[in-house]
Amino acid sequence: MNTLRDTAVGETVSVVKLHGEGAIKRRIMDMGITKGTEIYVRKVAPLGDPIEITVRGYELSLRKADAEMIEVM
Repeated sequence: MNTLRDTAVGETVSVVKLHGEGAIKRRIMDMGITKGTEIYVRKVAPLGDPIEITVRGYELSLRKADAEMIEVM
C-alpha cells in the first residue's frame, strides 16, 4: 500500500482510498481529498512534517499522520 507520505516531491498521484474514521476522515474529505482526486506533492519540510501539496487547484499543507491515511496510486 502506497500512501501520500511515501510519495516523492514533484510526483503526481491519484487517491485510491481514504483510511481513518469519523472526524479525521471527514476533515480530509472537506479539504477536497476524495477518491480519484489527483494530488501533486510540491514540498516536504526538512524534518518531513508538514507536506505541501496541490489539490484541485489550491495549495494545502498536511501533517504526516494525515498523509498516512491517504492511499495513493
